[in-house]
Amino acid sequence: MRTGMELNALRIFIAVVENSSFVGASKTLQIPTSNVSRCISQLEEALDLQLIERTTRHMKLTQAGQLLYTRVKPLLESLEQTEAELTSQQIQLKGPLRICIPNEAGPKLLGTAIADFACQHPEIKISCITNLSGLESLREDLDMAIIIHRGKMDDCDYIANHLTTIPCTVVGSPSLIQKWGLPNHTSQLKALPCITTVSALKGMPWQFTHTSSEFSTIQVNEHYRVNSGELALKAAIAGVGFAILAKVSCQEFIDDGRLIEIELELPPAPLQLFAVYANRQYLPAKTRVFIEFVRQNIMNYT
Repeated sequence: MRTGMELNALRIFIAVVENSSFVGASKTLQIPTSNVSRCISQLEEALDLQLIERTTRHMKLTQAGQLLYTRVKPLLESLEQTEAELTSQQIQLKGPLRICIPNEAGPKLLGTAIADFACQHPEIKISCITNLSGLESLREDLDMAIIIHRGKMDDCDYIANHLTTIPCTVVGSPSLIQKWGLPNHTSQLKALPCITTVSALKGMPWQFTHTSSEFSTIQVNEHYRVNSGELALKAAIAGVGFAILAKVSCQEFIDDGRLIEIELELPPAPLQLFAVYANRQYLPAKTRVFIEFVRQNIMNYT
């Protein structure tokens, strides 16, 4: 139900009453006296009541004006207090922060960073869950999800804040290469045994960087499907198939000869780490500071 009373008009009315003049209210509110007078007239017109008896020498509240002042004053004070508390929550580094990270790579990539952030900000109460649902997890009363993505990011209703890029490489074991040969073109992967995902990274085919903004998708031979980078790594070392892996996770095995890095005509698309949340405009300080902390420190932990 519309009452005809707007908050701004009520604030001006309260200022007029407490300054005992339109001029005093205009100075307090730092607005022209004409605006104050017009606002009070519009409020009286909306209510169809005279609130202030005014002459060139003095002003006086009517009975209706006194009732309005008595009832509205504490309500506006309560509203201002609530607004102050909400604003404080927006800018202070305290309170709950509920996040979701990928259930396998997440702890390895982010576990130490999250723990260090918690040590630096003890008044932020962190709740961290792990799963593969990515964007879907934001529907579960969470503040933010950190997701791993490869290739072009799909359009969605959320804000995706890029954290870091993780280079990838295609690898195979010496025994696999001895049996199947050393590929040098992505098209050959269609006939070679490859290790792919079930639903991680949306179960998408292998992607390679074609240009700075374009990707080539290759439907490889899905010889072995997993939902775990660790399982894919173990299978690659065992010779099950060729794998596209984060370079940081398999570099030691390349160095000791258990895996061989495959040079193709196109480089594999890197993995991208994103912080995903609902609204940029009202992002609380604790969330913003956490995202920046992760962005600045994530590569120190890999």
